[in-house]
Amino acid sequence: MPFSPSPAAVPSPTRSIVLLAVAGFASQAQVRVTDSLLPQIAGDFGTTVGAAAMVVTAYAVAHGSVQFFIGPIGDRFGKYLTVMTMCLASSILVMACGLANSLTELVIARLLAGACAGWVIPLSMAYVGDVTPYDRRQPVLGRYLTGQITGQLFGQAAGGVLGDLFGWRNVFFILGAMFALATAGLIYELITNKSTRATGRPEERSRGFVADYKAVLSNPWARIVIFAVFLESVFGWGAFAYIGADLNHRFGLSLTAIGLIVGCFALGGLVYTATVQQLVNRFVQVGLAVGGAMVCGVCYLLLAAGLAWWLAPIAVGFYGFGFYALHNTLQTCGTQMTPEARATGFALFSSAIYLGQMVGVGLSAIVFDRAGAMPLLVAAGLALPAMALWFARKLKLRS
Repeated sequence: MPFSPSPAAVPSPTRSIVLLAVAGFASQAQVRVTDSLLPQIAGDFGTTVGAAAMVVTAYAVAHGSVQFFIGPIGDRFGKYLTVMTMCLASSILVMACGLANSLTELVIARLLAGACAGWVIPLSMAYVGDVTPYDRRQPVLGRYLTGQITGQLFGQAAGGVLGDLFGWRNVFFILGAMFALATAGLIYELITNKSTRATGRPEERSRGFVADYKAVLSNPWARIVIFAVFLESVFGWGAFAYIGADLNHRFGLSLTAIGLIVGCFALGGLVYTATVQQLVNRFVQVGLAVGGAMVCGVCYLLLAAGLAWWLAPIAVGFYGFGFYALHNTLQTCGTQMTPEARATGFALFSSAIYLGQMVGVGLSAIVFDRAGAMPLLVAAGLALPAMALWFARKLKLRS
């Protein structure tokens, strides 16, 4: 009788995914942390806030653009090892931000830190796709999102608080220590869990950059998923960027009140991650995509109506819930669209998100300056459900 290993002999991927979520927290906390630190940075270097804002732009550009190139490397050398390596590099570079002697040095350090931290989340999600069966993947990815969402909340809220308490330089030392802590956990997991040391299959390791991208872009289903998440980002983030300005213009709300209202988006996302298993069981992927987009549509139309300021936090909170219901479904499809080049496929998926945000925010700026926020909110409220219905039809046909 052939030997069959006991379940205990097979390492569980749960701990490895939790540690990746910690790394995702550290990565996402970097994205917006400098927004509230700009006055301190500008004062320290004797420059204007507008000039200091280069530290925000440099990080965002590097974080987004690097994702065009990371997939084949993750497929070839192993996703977990690659994430650990980039976390280690990020911990050093983020701390280097706190040692900068000039604005130019800080901008360069932020650029390099963004180029390293941008590897973490796409390759982590591709790893989840490797170790989790597809029928259980969406709840697992939903729970992984908890680290990403809480990191976003921490970065937005704690940047100003920690800056007031300890100064902007120490904020970077604290964030670098978070990356170092995540790195230590990932190293331990690489040593103790042999499944994390697996590189790609032979057919993946022998491929080159061109072959990997050709495998993804020649796949019709992959093109549909990537285009869908691009549209989601154009309309979902394009209008969302101007909610705060609209609330200030319509109701004269303070920046503090606007910050708290916009923060309700992440709270809605956390409610989704806490209930993702029950939602997937009840509504399956098609229902979650369409239902989440419908919730987004109603919330945007409610914001466009502008009936009362106190409706805004309710609408933004429900929008966060609906957005992640739609986005998590697209993410799950993104991990499976090209299993033979999973990291490359998901890196392109992530790149489409950043490109969609840039296009959406840029086009929305033109509309907002000429006609205000209402046309943006109405367009997003109609476009997101329409996109979800189109995608759901394609998903049904594929199923």
